Amino acid sequence: METHVQRLVDKTWEKFSDCDLSQRLLIAIAGIPGSGKTTLAASVAHGLNKAHRRSRHTQFPNSPESDTSCPDIAFVVPLDGYHLTRKQLSEMPDAEEAIFRRGAAFTFDARGYLELVTQVREPITPETPTIYAPSFDHAVKDPVANDISIPPTARVVIFEGLYTALDAGGWRDAYELMDQVWFVETDVETATRRVAKRNFAAGIADTFERSLERTRASDMRNARDILGSRLPVQEVVPSVEDETWRSEEIVRVDGQLQDQQDEEEEEEAKLEELKRQKMMRMDSIAALAADGVGM
Repeated sequence: METHVQRLVDKTWEKFSDCDLSQRLLIAIAGIPGSGKTTLAASVAHGLNKAHRRSRHTQFPNSPESDTSCPDIAFVVPLDGYHLTRKQLSEMPDAEEAIFRRGAAFTFDARGYLELVTQVREPITPETPTIYAPSFDHAVKDPVANDISIPPTARVVIFEGLYTALDAGGWRDAYELMDQVWFVETDVETATRRVAKRNFAAGIADTFERSLERTRASDMRNARDILGSRLPVQEVVPSVEDETWRSEEIVRVDGQLQDQQDEEEEEEAKLEELKRQKMMRMDSIAALAADGVGM
């Protein structure tokens, strides 16, 4: 059966094929926290780049089908880079609430996001420069300016984030510049547990129970705002837990990483066993020496 990802890749490739050389196809993926926006965006971009290389191979049969020198055409821009900095939040009238609610729409730079989308929407010309978007550094918990490049060869740009389909000032203007808007749908309880696990793993809370409590008070409050103010979308994509969301290559890479981890753990276990046997031999020699054996 055709997977969600493959269907979206095929649909998007068909739309892209109708674009002229000056056009970019812009897609926004929205959804509540924990719905799987990032995974979907990465998988669709991967599928589009793979389709592009196959198409190029068809046009130029002497080129390898997996030609990595062929520039990617699909790029993902996460909304995370438009978080307001911790310094900006601390300067708000209710700094404590702003810091606790980080992730709510008012804690993002909607104007900066709109400026980027407006730039990317401009027709491609020989003079079109590389455009840069901010990323988010989870280690320092702040955005990093000009960290994601969108080169002139980028023909499909996927923006993914909580508020890309929000009916509010700034967000609405960027939404109207998109060719397609998708919404990843999941139930709130499933999303709550996903986000709580993620936050607990990141050390945001010291117990899973506290992480659940915080997630319900902050992230799921944002979820209700997103669900209550969602603009119309062209695709509602059900969030799923199985491997159909990920390309074969992504699954294979994960499998290789797991195999590598298993091999490392097995090697470590062997070393530990050798150390244990060596200690046992040394203990035996010491016991014999104590009894005067071999003296």
